[in-house]
Amino acid sequence: MAVPPSHPSSSGPSTPSQPSAEADPTPASHRAKSRLTRRGLIGAASAVAAGAVVTPAVMAATTDSTDSTDSSGASGAPQDGTTVETFPRTRSKAATGEAPVEAAFPIAYVGIRWEGTNSVDGGGIRLHDADGAGGDWKSLSGSGCSDANGGALLVPAGSASGYEVKAPQGATGLRSVALDTSNGPERKVDVPSDTTRVRGVAYLSRPAWGADESKRFKPDGTENTPTAYYPFQTITVHHTATVNNDPDPAATVRAIYELHAITNDWGDIGYHFLIDEEGRVYEGRYSGDDGIPAHDGEGKLVTAFHAAGYNSGNLGIALLGNLMEQGPTDAARASLTRLVRVLCRFHGLDPAARLTYTNPINGTQKDVPSISGHRDWMATECPGEVMYGELALLREAAAGRS
Repeated sequence: MAVPPSHPSSSGPSTPSQPSAEADPTPASHRAKSRLTRRGLIGAASAVAAGAVVTPAVMAATTDSTDSTDSSGASGAPQDGTTVETFPRTRSKAATGEAPVEAAFPIAYVGIRWEGTNSVDGGGIRLHDADGAGGDWKSLSGSGCSDANGGALLVPAGSASGYEVKAPQGATGLRSVALDTSNGPERKVDVPSDTTRVRGVAYLSRPAWGADESKRFKPDGTENTPTAYYPFQTITVHHTATVNNDPDPAATVRAIYELHAITNDWGDIGYHFLIDEEGRVYEGRYSGDDGIPAHDGEGKLVTAFHAAGYNSGNLGIALLGNLMEQGPTDAARASLTRLVRVLCRFHGLDPAARLTYTNPINGTQKDVPSISGHRDWMATECPGEVMYGELALLREAAAGRS
C-alpha cells in the first residue's frame, strides 16, 4: 500500500469529534481477520432478509500511480474483474491562523477547523477571485454539523484563488485547507468492472469514486486509525451541508475524505455510506474486503467517525447537500430508503422502534430511535431541518408501511 509523503501527526489535541474521545485502544479480538469473504457473507446473508435480492459485491485493489505501472513496477494491466480509470489527485494547501491564503490551483472547497468553542458566532470567510480581489465576508453559519464538531466545515469556494478566514469568538487552533479534487494530475485506479451491490443495492466502491487509500496511513506505513469492529446497533442519518445541485458529487466526496482523513486527522472518511442527489450510493469508511461494505466477515460494523462519543455500533449515512430548507431529491430519498431497508433486514432491526444504544467501549447509553438523525445524539442542525422532519416517513418506508 502506498504511503503519502507527508501526513499530520495523530498526536495532536483530541477533539470531541475524534473516535479517541469514546474509545480505549481496540481489543485485539475486534481487529482479528474475519473468517468469511465479502462474497461469502453476502451469499450467506440471504436467510436474514427474506425476499431481498442478493448480488455478490465485487471489490478491487487500488493502484495509485501517475503512469502505467503500479508501485511494484509491474505492468499497469488491470486486476481480474477491474478496469483502469483515471482520477485527479487531490491538491491541498494547509494553513493556520487568520493570515490570507493563496493557492496555485483553483480552490473548490475550503476546509476549516478549530477548537475551544462549538459556536460559529463571529466566524467568517472571504474568497479571492482570480485577480486576487477579495469578495464579501460570509458567515460560517448554516454549516449543519459545526456545533457538534467543534468546528469542522467544508465551505464551497467555486474556483477561488485564495481566501481569508476569521475564527469564531473564543476559538483556538484555527486551521484551514484549500482543496482541489477535480483538476489535479491524473492517478490510475483499478475499478470493479461489474456493478458492486450491497444486498441488491448498487453502490460505488471506494476505488470507483477515486479514494486514495494512501491517505489512511501515517508516514511510517501504519494505519492512522486501524479498523475496529463491534456489533451493529443503530442507524444515524446526516447531511453533508455542502452545495445543492452539485455538478461533481464524487469530487465532493473526495473533498470530504481529505477533510476527515487529513485535516481532522481521523485517517478516513467519517461516514459508512454517502448518497448524492442522483441517488448514487458511495462506500464510505474502509472496512476491509471480507464483509459487505461497512462490515467485517462476521457482520460486525466498522467504527466510523460521525457521532462523537456514540460511534461504535452506529452506522452513519450522509446525504450530500444542504437539507436545512429543502428535502432530498426523489432519487436520493429512494436510495436512502432502499439502503436503510436492506440494512435493517440484514441486522434484524425494527425501523420503527426506539432503543437504548450502549457504547461498547465505555458503557455510555442513550435512548434514540432505531433510525435517528444526527441531532438526536447531540446539539447540531444535522441532518437539516427538512430532512429531520422526513425521518418518520423514512422509518415507515423502511418497514414497508408506505
